[in-house]
Amino acid sequence: MTARLANTDGIPGGVAVPAYDRSRLTPGIVHIGPGAFFRAHMAVFTDGAIAHGGMDWGIEAVSPRSTDIVAALNEQNGLFTLLVRDRMETHARIVGSVVGAHALSGGRERVLARLTDPQTRIVSLTITEKAYTDAPDAMPALLVEAIDRRRKAGDAPFTPLSCDNLPANGKVLERIVLDLADRRDASLRRWIEVNIPFPSTMVDRITPASTATTLADARRLTGRDDRAAVEAEPFAQWVIEDRFCAGRPPWEATGAIMVSDVAPYEKMKLRMLNGAHSLMAYLGQLKGHEFVRHAVADPDIASAVGRHLAWASSTLSPVPGVNLATYAADLIERFANPAIAHRTAQIAMDGTQKLPQRILEPAVEMLAQDRGAEPAARLVAAWMAYVRQALDRGGSQELRDPRGGEIAALLQDVPAEAGPIAAALFTLPGLFPDQLQSNAEFRRMVLAELASLCAAR
Repeated sequence: MTARLANTDGIPGGVAVPAYDRSRLTPGIVHIGPGAFFRAHMAVFTDGAIAHGGMDWGIEAVSPRSTDIVAALNEQNGLFTLLVRDRMETHARIVGSVVGAHALSGGRERVLARLTDPQTRIVSLTITEKAYTDAPDAMPALLVEAIDRRRKAGDAPFTPLSCDNLPANGKVLERIVLDLADRRDASLRRWIEVNIPFPSTMVDRITPASTATTLADARRLTGRDDRAAVEAEPFAQWVIEDRFCAGRPPWEATGAIMVSDVAPYEKMKLRMLNGAHSLMAYLGQLKGHEFVRHAVADPDIASAVGRHLAWASSTLSPVPGVNLATYAADLIERFANPAIAHRTAQIAMDGTQKLPQRILEPAVEMLAQDRGAEPAARLVAAWMAYVRQALDRGGSQELRDPRGGEIAALLQDVPAEAGPIAAALFTLPGLFPDQLQSNAEFRRMVLAELASLCAAR
């Protein structure tokens, strides 16, 4: 039986291991949401920062739901394998920045003890877009409880750091936290406004869900069983608004970009990378392509993606240090990486939460300037066709969207024809801005694209 990854003794020489003494590592970060993306991104940047002198920035991970990843990390002393898959080969790296893991289901007070410990100076989050709510049982409410306890104890606050794929993610988190604090105690809201920054971040690394192949390759390369192994592409980017109230790791020493304004980078990624990803996912699902690499190899989809990237770049202001044409070409290269098994079904999830910032917002801007929005109409039509296909295949569960029940109700008894489908989905409350709802030319373009997609089914 292969031994569990619990230390780095005897790891093969071709595998990178932590370049520091983990016995001296102390926690300074609590991260909520230790899924694949965290393990392939923030944990890796922090691992590098620790090697550059950040020994007091170890990470304690908190899982809001799953206990499996908590058990796996704790059994392995926080160690896990990152597989970096390029076109030629797969490289393995043992990441050592995680010092422990906790499950929220194992006890809210235990997690609050970590959040209120003065040693915790950053609380970071990858909890997905749908978890950013002001519900009393949602993650932001837990942050407010911890902040209030620290305030009452006279302890310094921590910096909340959103790493989720949301535009202005720091501002979104701040708005929710302040609203919750105000309901609790107006003086708490004022204290937070004075003492706590909410930096925004832009994160970028294609990270497919881990599979049996991931685990098998980790075992083959490291000689150890690793239930927390994760895989990713070689590219990794992290842009961080440099506002912290209690210090931070030297992330810039390991490639992070520290800036005063994340917005230009964030908009570039959302409209170009994420927009193109959504287009490939919907068109790929319609044509039966399981993986992104297969979708981008389809000439029709590749052509549509190229037109989308050219249009999306035209909606952007200059981005410091970035050539947008080069960025677009690099995206196509990344999408086509044959070693990355990124499922189109995974990307197609949660469309109603992704479309507004990826495509509807730039469409409104371009139409207001009397400029073209045909690629936006194409993506909206692709989403509509995908929605109908998913519902026909397996109902709202197959659609995997937080508004799946509403969408299913709208399309119930609607014929599988472009006109009725578009008419129904355009009435989904709160999704399409009034500027698009009332724009006859935009609706005409969507209908034409949808008719073409329906005819091809």
